[in-house]
Amino acid sequence: MAAVFFHHVVGDLTVGKPEVAELRDTDTLDDAARAIAASPEGAVPVWRPRATPDEPPSGARFIGMISALDIAAFVAASGAGDRAMRAVVGEVVQPNPGLLREIDPGTRLIDALELMKQGVKRFLVRKSGTWTGISKRFSVLYNGKWLKNMESSSPSAASSSRQLSSSASSADKFCCLSREDVLRFLIGCLGALAPIPLSQISSLGAINPHYTYVEASAPAMEAIQKIPQDPCAVAVVETMPDGTRKILGDISTYKLWKCDYVAAAWALANLSAGQFVIGADENGSMPISPVPAPPISSSPVEEIGPGRSPRAKKFSSRSIGFMNSQVNQMAIGRTRSMYHRGRSTPLTCRTTSSLAAVMAQMLSHRATHVWVTDPEAEEDGVLGGVVGYTEIFNAVTRSACPSPTTS
Repeated sequence: MAAVFFHHVVGDLTVGKPEVAELRDTDTLDDAARAIAASPEGAVPVWRPRATPDEPPSGARFIGMISALDIAAFVAASGAGDRAMRAVVGEVVQPNPGLLREIDPGTRLIDALELMKQGVKRFLVRKSGTWTGISKRFSVLYNGKWLKNMESSSPSAASSSRQLSSSASSADKFCCLSREDVLRFLIGCLGALAPIPLSQISSLGAINPHYTYVEASAPAMEAIQKIPQDPCAVAVVETMPDGTRKILGDISTYKLWKCDYVAAAWALANLSAGQFVIGADENGSMPISPVPAPPISSSPVEEIGPGRSPRAKKFSSRSIGFMNSQVNQMAIGRTRSMYHRGRSTPLTCRTTSSLAAVMAQMLSHRATHVWVTDPEAEEDGVLGGVVGYTEIFNAVTRSACPSPTTS
């Protein structure tokens, strides 16, 4: 195990992070859409209102997380269109306090990774204050200062390694760390993690073969009913005669990040899964609208007003941000084997890809997962599994061992 996991602490990752901006369960879905657009992983924590205006963020007030997919699915099920975006967040969010953990900034990175491997998606961390007794002789640079380890010869020294000083007050500021923040930090430490980053994901056991999928001909809402906890994605596939599955796209929180939720909700309620990922019109004849439209943004989906959509415009690839390039006619009731290589194209890698390459893919696209295809299959795009944050964290810590107790 690389020493970087024992030398670094969570506080090293909080430098430059903004203070927590709370989304309350009494806020509207329009408010949630704006918060999600500015948050990683297409999801944002939801909190109970503060008892007093100066009450600091607390894990005790955390309810759960609401995602882009949660909003789109709720609007689709309600059938109320724009009016559904005025519903309060508390009606949509599923309570799950285990998704966030409040931890001290002196927590070792290896301990934080273990928590995330167990399902924690956010850390609530104090930005101010100091700590003593780091796991090694020096902590990494934190808030512009090197902090010396005040070690004790007592066997209990390690247990006190992450205690905050008593000078901390309720006025201290907090920030949220996401799995994306941790991945970005790991990308900067690839040399210290060698040779793991250059190893193939198949040899590291980083491919999860137990992915969730729906057939392209199935209703798009069927995918919503199958969405797993992590990664929050369902592959849309076409089953080949030999039983293999060819991926056409996916329905996921990542794909709906910053989307027009009303248009996406209409598509979920009225289209098949295959039509949804391609961005087809309701008659299934063309995957995009032929009417010229303004240039799309460079984000995963077109960034327009949260939850808003021109009422006269039908759902199309442009209405949730897909590109209209290299498209072909699609027969009604039949899945297309060749689909356009626009924004509906799933993010994929191969079983022979290196872990570093997959990490870079996820970070550059701000994705929560990468689908893995089989390079030896006769057809392109034959699905073999998925790689998400959990698989990456398991791979980089696979040789983890307890921290040395020697001084």
